[in-house]
Amino acid sequence: MDSPRKPPLVIGVAGGTGSGKTTVARKIAAAMPPESVTSIEHDSYYRDFQGLSPEERATINFDHPDALETSLLIEHLRKLRAWETVETPIYDFKTHSRLAETRRVEPTKLIIVEGILVFVDAELRSLLDIRLFVDTDADIRVFRRVRRDIEQRGRTFESVREQYYNSVRPMHLQFVEPSKRWANLIIPEGGENQVALDLILARLRSAL
Repeated sequence: MDSPRKPPLVIGVAGGTGSGKTTVARKIAAAMPPESVTSIEHDSYYRDFQGLSPEERATINFDHPDALETSLLIEHLRKLRAWETVETPIYDFKTHSRLAETRRVEPTKLIIVEGILVFVDAELRSLLDIRLFVDTDADIRVFRRVRRDIEQRGRTFESVREQYYNSVRPMHLQFVEPSKRWANLIIPEGGENQVALDLILARLRSAL
């Protein structure tokens, strides 16, 4: 009788906005055989606010856990861990709405889940076999955030500054920073910390 198939190994990569967690997630994925790794962003699971006016959308706190449909991400992770294919949302940050099309995600031996709040929900956290927290100084993070939102998301500097003071910073202090306690490994300076990355990759290669 064949033994049951081993579930995929799931890695959670958390950290403040602009900390370099996406860089860490991409470097881990790039170092693995392409057919063995899948990456999912928690940001893809923002709720669809298409029915709201631009003025109403501007007041939404996108850094609060309630802005994300984490229950759907949990459902998808459970299916992927059972070797089932899922259709993940695709989010448009310029219109704050989900696109009609979805992204087909096949289960692989390694699944990387990345986002600022992936350690906050206990149920989601329980599905993460390895939890990495990317820890970067606040001044570096905020400059990265400003550049990203202006260059990639069509935001003005004034709107980025207002959002940072109204929600990004207070939500970081309330939710993101305290979630560091759930990490198995804290990585200072993110993707630039080659020693930490080498240790993580060695662990993953032995596990896979």
